[in-house]
Amino acid sequence: MGLGVSELLLILVIVIVIFGTKKLRSIGGDLGGAIRSFKQAMNENDDKALPHTADNSVPPEKVADTVDNRS
Repeated sequence: MGLGVSELLLILVIVIVIFGTKKLRSIGGDLGGAIRSFKQAMNENDDKALPHTADNSVPPEKVADTVDNRS
């Protein structure tokens, strides 16, 4: 019971008649700008959450030797 191509075209025609093409263009532009700024904000938060430097106080070889000695 999904929407077919003819139903989607009918909905598109009704929306164009109600709002007009200029209004739809401005709504699309506003929606695109909102999505773009949301993605930028998400990327900024990801950059802040990731540590920029790694803690290399113990070399990996030392950790591996310790694990091997205990077993």
